[in-house]
Amino acid sequence: MKRPAPKSALLAALLTALAAPATAGQDDNHAGEHRLVLTGVGRFAIFADTVSIARDGDGVRMRAFQVTEADFHVGDQAYWGGWSWWRFDCAARTADRLDFAAVKAGGAEGPATPDPAPAYDAVEGGDAAELLAAACDPASVGPDGVGALEEAVRVGREALANP
Repeated sequence: MKRPAPKSALLAALLTALAAPATAGQDDNHAGEHRLVLTGVGRFAIFADTVSIARDGDGVRMRAFQVTEADFHVGDQAYWGGWSWWRFDCAARTADRLDFAAVKAGGAEGPATPDPAPAYDAVEGGDAAELLAAACDPASVGPDGVGALEEAVRVGREALANP
């Protein structure tokens, strides 16, 4: 019979896990909890998930969701869009997309594919600049947002259909 670990060992393991930084592709510590704020509409509707913001000096990590048009399919599979982790340098105004994970209709998230491209300047008017603004100054995007992925898809597709 296995002896249970002492409470102090369990507490130490829990604190170590909570202190460890998340890596690209991992879910944030707020699984199922979102505050998705529409930051831009172009080829995709882009949402910043402000609940996922994690600061590190001038750097910020944040997850973003891009919504596709309603009829977006690959083969016979419909997709809602995809998640990406981003890292922003607020002082240098640079953006680095860390990965991409497709999201099928219904919400199933595919595996994350790392994005090896280096950080780049977040050019005014582009998706990266709009996401950087939300990550570096969350108050700039206001208090509104949606809490469910399905709602973000609905709002995003309405925005895409009515530019």
